[in-house]
Amino acid sequence: MSLDWPRLQRALAIETERGFCNLQGNTYRFNEYLHQALTQAPLQQLPPQVRDRWQETAAAYARYDDLSPSQRQHLVVTTRQLLHDVHQQLTRSAPRPRPLDQGLKTLHGIGEQLRCVVGDRTAAQLAKLGLYTVADLIYYFPRDHIDYARQVPIRQLQAGETVTLVGQVRRCKCFTSPRNAKLTILEIILQDRTGQIRLTRFYAGARYAQRGWQEQQKRLYAPQTLVAASGLVKQTKYGLTLEEPELEVLEHPGAEIDSLTIGRIVPIYPLTEGVSPDVIRRAVARVLPLVQGYPDPLPQALCQHHQLIPLDTALRYIHFPPDQTQLSLARRRLIFDEFFYLQLGLLQRRRQQQQQVSVPLKPQGELIEQFYQRLPFQLTGAQQRVVAEILADLERPIPMNRLLQGDVGSGKTVVAVIALLAAVQSGYQGALMAPTEVLAEQHYRKLFEWLTPLHVPVELLTGSVRTAKRRQILDQLATGELPVLVGTHALIQEGVRFQRLGLVVIDEQHRFGVAQRAKLQAKGVLPHVLTMTATPIPRTLALTLHGDLEVSQIDELPPGRRPIQTTILGRGDRCCAYDLIRREVAQGRQAYIILPLVEESEKLDLKSAIAEHQRLQTEIFPNFRVGLLHGRMASSEKDATIQAFAQGELDILVATTVVEVGVDVPNATVMLIEHAERFGLSQLHQLRGRVGRGAQQSYCLLLLNSARNDAAKQRLNVLAQSQDGFFIAEMDLRLRGPGEVLGTRQSGLPDFALASLVEDQDCLEAARSAASELIAQDPELRNYPLLQAVLQQRRDRLLETMMN
Repeated sequence: MSLDWPRLQRALAIETERGFCNLQGNTYRFNEYLHQALTQAPLQQLPPQVRDRWQETAAAYARYDDLSPSQRQHLVVTTRQLLHDVHQQLTRSAPRPRPLDQGLKTLHGIGEQLRCVVGDRTAAQLAKLGLYTVADLIYYFPRDHIDYARQVPIRQLQAGETVTLVGQVRRCKCFTSPRNAKLTILEIILQDRTGQIRLTRFYAGARYAQRGWQEQQKRLYAPQTLVAASGLVKQTKYGLTLEEPELEVLEHPGAEIDSLTIGRIVPIYPLTEGVSPDVIRRAVARVLPLVQGYPDPLPQALCQHHQLIPLDTALRYIHFPPDQTQLSLARRRLIFDEFFYLQLGLLQRRRQQQQQVSVPLKPQGELIEQFYQRLPFQLTGAQQRVVAEILADLERPIPMNRLLQGDVGSGKTVVAVIALLAAVQSGYQGALMAPTEVLAEQHYRKLFEWLTPLHVPVELLTGSVRTAKRRQILDQLATGELPVLVGTHALIQEGVRFQRLGLVVIDEQHRFGVAQRAKLQAKGVLPHVLTMTATPIPRTLALTLHGDLEVSQIDELPPGRRPIQTTILGRGDRCCAYDLIRREVAQGRQAYIILPLVEESEKLDLKSAIAEHQRLQTEIFPNFRVGLLHGRMASSEKDATIQAFAQGELDILVATTVVEVGVDVPNATVMLIEHAERFGLSQLHQLRGRVGRGAQQSYCLLLLNSARNDAAKQRLNVLAQSQDGFFIAEMDLRLRGPGEVLGTRQSGLPDFALASLVEDQDCLEAARSAASELIAQDPELRNYPLLQAVLQQRRDRLLETMMN
């Protein structure tokens, strides 16, 4: 079948991780993707006994929005099991793998079924977590560890520590709570030669309330019985105790503690309803011996150079480490693997791209010279450096694949125009794609202003373009009469055909999926590609997301730009903010007021753009013209509002983050951001970039609306003290993590099981260096067949999210 089984399972796994919220992807919502994928599967290739279930499941995703959270969970779990079962049935007739492949599959692929190792009952529970094979379970890494390995006397206990105690039972009581008939309490007084401690455990459920079970506990923990107890030391009104302690009866003093939770470093796994921690720990302990002795895909010399422990050792110690040192070594090895395979795949892809043949473009010519002569300003040194890098790429007979990073207002558009002119003067066409109509129209206006005097036609194609105009644009594009086309997603529609597409420019590239970008590139024959972003990306993120690209940075703003005064305000300072807006507007300037929501929310105490616009117009600024802009407005309404603001017909624009990119009004000098604590630093920096685009002093006011705002104020101080977008992005990465920096809808970030782009930067650099050396020595990995096979299997999983 043509189904992408790993991607379907990955989508289901992500939906489970996000709490069955019907996640929004780049193109589809979760339920739309599942419904479409299952509906389009060829039924005749399915086993006959599952066809009805398959169709029912596909239909259920069309009603996903109407299901309760528990119904959604049930549907997702049963879908994962259905996909797994069908995939197994379809692959049973596949050729028997060679021993080497079988070893790989046990570790990295299909592997042995869990029910063959842990039994049907445990396997059914683990299936709720999407674990079906030995490999699934081995690579289901703990999210944390608790260290119960330290054994201390009772007298030396300190609150907040995790410890193990060994002592004799002095007294034991087990009884039903007088307040709750379904709650049973086990209370043990444990003593050693230094003191005594009261330990309490609670058991909820009718079976624990039975007299027989309670008497059994009293016999198990009879006086003088030697017991080991592990847990977190907690201070109570009765003194120190262990919170929900783990208990084990010992045969004699000095006896070895035979437990998966007591007296050792205990793994803590992600759980779901109906699966207890003990079930996972026992299952992992059962399968780990199967890992012993498997061949290590990484070359021995590489492991020795980077001081990496063997893979089988790392897999055993990540689950049940003998001590903290071995746990650190296991984590480092497995984190290195995650980064190494990703970088190896990216570098191989870059090498493959560099072996492709494209058309060289002319970096020198009349059009570019005329453009330089007509520019009313000089390019900055950074712009000149980046232009030289791009033109050198375009001159080569291999397709350029370069990312252009530049802070807000650094002048990326003018660099893109020079690249487009290189294509036009070489006899080719250029396309510039932007994620929103607002941004596409802004680019079109700039290009129209710059290219018309050079007699280079340029047109705009968006979803709002009328049929007659659209037909005219498409005809001119197909014949080659139209050399430059600016647009939105409309550029990748089937009816759009270029005669000779030589260069593709994609702005705010992180808002497009790789598949969408590839569709535009497919409009030509291996065209050169320049992607741009005004969202500065820290180096670790750039290596992870764009390790297969060349990267250029415009790290210099045009001369004459005045730093934007950024001030953090509390709830009591709103009047001061309004006074500043009044003063600036009275002097003929304009202001933005940014709000996080469009309409009132019952769940969040946030200001609504619609309600606040009415209040501001009638109560606060009755003498000024106040406009409203938000994402739910029709395109024509948004365009009219932006145009009115740009032409000075509005004094104040109340807006959501729709103005983050694409609104260029040099006369605007004030930006007031309500609930600033709810935005990330990078997004606030983007918003701040909407002012300060003219010669006048500009102001950004960050208004905190929470009463307890010390932590938020400390975070926002980074923005108040720096205008450097790359520094701000780096701090944002450290404070909030990569997912939030890129935005919740960003799908380009690989899903690492252990690695952190914040804490493991050194390991990423080491893995990148190791991958580069290996690719330089053996680009096809012919001398490393095991490594090559594992890379091929990991490629889909690690790079899959980057291809959505």
